[in-house]
Amino acid sequence: MAGLARGSARALLAALLASTLLALLVSPARGRGGRDHGDWDEASLLPPLPPREDAARVARFVTHVSDWGALATISTLEAVRGRPFADVLSLSDGPPGAGSGVPYFYLSPLQLSVNNLQENPYATLTMTLAQTNFCKKHGFDPQSPLCAHIILSGTVTKVNETEMDIAKHSLFIRHPEMKTWPSSHNWFFAKLNITNIWVLDYFGGPKIVTPEEYYNVTVQ
Repeated sequence: MAGLARGSARALLAALLASTLLALLVSPARGRGGRDHGDWDEASLLPPLPPREDAARVARFVTHVSDWGALATISTLEAVRGRPFADVLSLSDGPPGAGSGVPYFYLSPLQLSVNNLQENPYATLTMTLAQTNFCKKHGFDPQSPLCAHIILSGTVTKVNETEMDIAKHSLFIRHPEMKTWPSSHNWFFAKLNITNIWVLDYFGGPKIVTPEEYYNVTVQ
């Protein structure tokens, strides 16, 4: 009987350890990428996508829920000088639920994209709901327009002193790991000054949104 009891106890312990390990393996990492940065928590649901006919609101929505995007610049590398050059950059337009619509970046002169921007500040940024659970949940391929994505074009510039605290708070609350990045890399805060906006969230081609329409949206 004692041997049977010990065997049952071992089996129960093994089951508990297995379930704990499984939870660790499948739980999203926090502060390391994806939508669980900063104050986003696993229990909070992605807010519903705004009506697709309201392109400006869709654009603000995609910007706000995005933790990263692909920034295209004009290369200064000799081997590909003058050609498009894209890189993935972390970004934030503000704390969860309080987005400003301004994409902020934390950049270093050591980055290839920054070298490009120093010669030519014009850039194009793409963000997509493929980085959230929205598209997988509905079975949308990342390239499908139903998996809403937006394209913002403009210039990337350093933020001024009056905007520094806003940019810092916006980024560090969503990307806490940034606080530990080596100071020797001379990190600085920058933003995209938006001049053109395209929204792809349905069939029939992109919808054009003006910066005025974009910034006039009240985020809820």
